[in-house]
This record gives sequence, structure tokens and C-alpha cells, in this order.
Amino acid sequence: MTWLPTGLRARLVITFTLVAVTASFMVAGLGYQLVRREILGRAERVAVAGVRETLSKTTLVGIGDAVWPDGPSVTGDDLADLVSALAVPDRTAIITYGALRRSSPGARFTMADVPGPLIMQATQRMAHQRVRLREEPWLIIATQLQRSGHSGVPWPTGLTAYVFVPLADEEGTLLRLRTALAQAGGITLTIALTVALLSARGVLRPVRRLGEAARALGAGDLRVRLPVRGADELAELTATFNETAAALEQTVSELRTLESMSRRFVADVSHELRTPLTAMTAVTGMLAEDADDLPDDVGEAVRIIIRETNRLRVMVEHLIEISRFDAGAAVLRRETVNVGDTLADCLEVRGWTDRVELTVPAGLAFSLDARRFDVIVANLAGNALRHGAPPVLVNARLVRSTLEITIRDHGAGIPEAALPHVFDRFFKAGAGRSRSDGSGLGLAIAKANTELHDGTITVERCDPGTRFTVRIPRPPRPIVT
Repeated sequence: MTWLPTGLRARLVITFTLVAVTASFMVAGLGYQLVRREILGRAERVAVAGVRETLSKTTLVGIGDAVWPDGPSVTGDDLADLVSALAVPDRTAIITYGALRRSSPGARFTMADVPGPLIMQATQRMAHQRVRLREEPWLIIATQLQRSGHSGVPWPTGLTAYVFVPLADEEGTLLRLRTALAQAGGITLTIALTVALLSARGVLRPVRRLGEAARALGAGDLRVRLPVRGADELAELTATFNETAAALEQTVSELRTLESMSRRFVADVSHELRTPLTAMTAVTGMLAEDADDLPDDVGEAVRIIIRETNRLRVMVEHLIEISRFDAGAAVLRRETVNVGDTLADCLEVRGWTDRVELTVPAGLAFSLDARRFDVIVANLAGNALRHGAPPVLVNARLVRSTLEITIRDHGAGIPEAALPHVFDRFFKAGAGRSRSDGSGLGLAIAKANTELHDGTITVERCDPGTRFTVRIPRPPRPIVT
């Protein structure tokens, strides 16, 4: 798995450092090669010139005007004299003439150390080659000595000179140069990292401020703005952000105003409907007593009026309850209650005792708002009875200081696609529920009352049926000072 930096800061630092280091190494490498070539070239030129000058001054054989003696042949002593002339301190010389061969006293090298191509080149001209012998650098200069005839035309004498010139001083100089360049590279790397970090910090500071402002904007602080500094792309981005935030603030403000007006309208209408609904409920109650004695058509009409009036009354009550939550007027009044008794009363008041199986540990007590807890259970159990199938089970237990209530039916269950929306206002799962007695607000009210207790409510499909789970944590004890 290849590691790649994901943060903009890391990528900027790495890129800047790589560019700086690459440029530094290129400059250092090029400079080193130029200096190395110059140092070694100068050493070669000086050594070759010295050998050439030494050979030109010899009285035995030479190059240029030196003349071969009238003796019958070259002796070993002649070779020794020539070696002595060429073997200055720190140098080694080897002279060959046919089978004769002479070397400097205490010579470290032999003809076996001379590269074959250099021996071939020496027959044509003065040649030289850098080699490494005994772990040290050396320059070998090879040339075949010539003599000048009476006509002035040089021709070979059969003598070949090999001079070994040490390059240890030059290599030491280059080693010190490499060390200095490496140290300079380390300093360059440190400077590059420092500059990269400072540059990245300067570049990313506006980006970081933009990120913080965007998070604040997402959290609901629509008044957040950033100062625009400079005239670069980041300044343009900051100005664009400020314009967007201002437009968003205006839009949200308008939406909040419309929402507030809508909620006030619903609350006002609901309250205004309460009075006529009270009268209508009283009248329908009187009509309900005589509905069976009326003609069939009239009796059916009366029963429809009674049913729709009750449905409208429930919807108005739910709308008023929702408006309290929207206005922040819902108040929680906790008291320690017997959970079993509270649940039994909830079912008994609504006539569900025979239709719901209740399971509660004896003596289970918990701190609750009894009225709001009754609303939660009534809405969930009523939903199970209307849209599920028996048996409907209501269980209560205490789990780690949390009161857990489960309500389950054994019907067809809520469709999977509808589960995320069951607590939405006016949501009804399936076309068959569009004209049900429910208002579409019961589950939303149950959730709001649960959250008012700092609890949670969840829904899941079972096999068969649907299960709602309400979890209400034990309230923290007040701190006594």
C-alpha cells in the first residue's frame, strides 16, 4: 500500500522541499563535476608537461633536438639513468627496451598494472589514463621515446617510459569538496523545510479561516464574515464566501419569517377551531345517542359526522401540541412514578386493556413527566392497534439506568422504504392509510416528547410486525452547592 499525503499542507511542504532539494542537488552536482574535471585536468596537464620536459632534457635519448649517442646499444645503466630522471618523489617510473626493463627503486607497480589499451596507445603517441591501484588513484603516463635523425625527422628508439603519478592530493581535495557540498545540501534542506513550512502556513491560513467560517456557517452562525486581505485568488474566494454568506443569511431569514408566520397561523387556527369543535362534539354526542333510532340514511350520515368530528378534534389537539414544541413552550415536569401503574392507566383509559399485553417488572419506578409519557405510549400503542395486528405487546424494563419501553405488533409491518420517514409530520405509510383516523402527527409528537426527556425513539421491522423502542435516560442529579 503506497502512502500518499492527503493534506494540502503536507503536499505543499513536500513539493516545495523536493523542488528546492532537486535544484540544490543539480547545482551541487554540476558544480562538483566542473571542479573535479578542472582539478584532475590540471593535474594531468602538469604531470604530462613535467614528463615531457624531463624527457626533452635527457642527454641519453629525447624528444625534439636530443640525439641518440653513437654507442652500439642501450644498456641497463642507460635505462637506470632515465628512470632516475623520471622518478621524482612520489612517482614511480618503468622503462622498457626490448627485453630490458628498469623500475624506480622500491617501485610498487609493475607492467601488469598498466592497462593493455594504454600500452597500445603509447606506440603511437604520448598517452595517459587515470586508474585506481591499491585502493588509491593514479595517473599513468606512457610514451615511446623517439630520436631525431640528421634530417630532423623523429623515429622510434624502441624505448617506452611509463610514469605513475599519484592523485591522492587531488582526491582528498575532491573529498573535502563533497563533504562541504553535502553539508551545504543539509543546510539547504533545513532552510527549504523552514521556508516551506512558513510558506504553507501563510498560504493555508486564509484557507483555514475559510474552513472555520464554513463550519460556523453550517452550525447556524449566519453572521460570520471574513476580512478580505490582498487582491489574489484567495482574497477573491474570501469575498465570494462573504457574498454567499450574506445571501444565505437573507434567504434563511426570509424562510424563518415565513416559517414563523406559518406556525403562528396554524396555532391561531387550531385555537380558533377549539371552540366550535367543543360545541360540535357536544352536539354529536347527543346525536350519537339517537343515531340508531333514525332512518338508515340519516343514521349513517350522523355516524359519518361523528367520526369526522372526532378526527378533526384529534388533529386540532395534535396541531396545538406541535405548535407548543415549535414555539419552545413545551415544559417537562418530572416526578417519580410507578411505570407499571402509569402504563396500565394509559391502556385502561383508552379501553385497550384487553387488546394489549403489558409486561412490566413489579415496583419499577422512574422519574418522568407522566402526562407526556402517557402521550408517547398512547400514540405508539394506538398506531400498533390501528395499523398492525394482534398481539400488541408493551414491555418495560430498566437497562443501565435507562428506561426502555418496546411496543410491538404482529402485522404486515411498515415498508422498509418508509422507516426513515415514520416520524415525519403528516407522513402516512401506504395509500391505505391516507384516510385513516390518524392525523399523521402522532409519531412526530411521540418523538418530540421522547426527546424532551433527552431520550431516543427508534423503529425496526420484525418478523412479523414492527417494533418501536423508546429509551429515556435517568436524569442527572442536581448539584447541591
